[in-house]
Amino acid sequence: MDYETITAHAAPHRLGIVGAFHPDAKDSVPEGTGTLVLLAPKDPDFWTFFQTQPEAYDDLPDPLDRWSTRAVSDIAGRLDALPLFPFGGPPWHPFIAWARKSGSIHASPVSLLVHNDQGLMISFRGALALKETISLTPPRLSPCLLCAAPCEDACPVNALSEDGYDTAACHAFLDTPAGADCMQNGCKARRACPVSQDFGRNPVQSAYHMAQFHR
Repeated sequence: MDYETITAHAAPHRLGIVGAFHPDAKDSVPEGTGTLVLLAPKDPDFWTFFQTQPEAYDDLPDPLDRWSTRAVSDIAGRLDALPLFPFGGPPWHPFIAWARKSGSIHASPVSLLVHNDQGLMISFRGALALKETISLTPPRLSPCLLCAAPCEDACPVNALSEDGYDTAACHAFLDTPAGADCMQNGCKARRACPVSQDFGRNPVQSAYHMAQFHR
């Protein structure tokens, strides 16, 4: 088992590896897990692909989560792994803690997670608990270390800071006409991240996530 094999099975679902680590007893993973692999959408064409999937137009609730369950379970089945998801709880799997152990996902100045290649647009569709202890890519330094941090000043209501996320202030702002930009194009703080800007996230996908958050 290696990254190339996992990538090959994830690619047809437009998913890719965004981090992995060798867990220990404190990491709340299934017994017997040698490697925990985090999966996220591969942009810029993920959302276009998702729109072709049956869950996207069957008019049932939570289409993206239902598709993720099917897609990640398919990958896990082909790799003899266990699929794990950031939804469906309680109980909830500690995806944030897992991400920060991965070597490629870090804390940002606005408390959100930041990925070396996806910036503040990082989102998880699932994880694979592999029996094998596979070789990992080397850890990477946070992109925030050499960044002027435009994300810190981007939120119109200062809902995001290193102290945490004031979700009440965020929701209140989204209810105003001025909040339409965030609702339609995604969180301004996330968009301000230079790495996010190079990532190519479809604004329609960001609008979907904002609608899910603000419902």
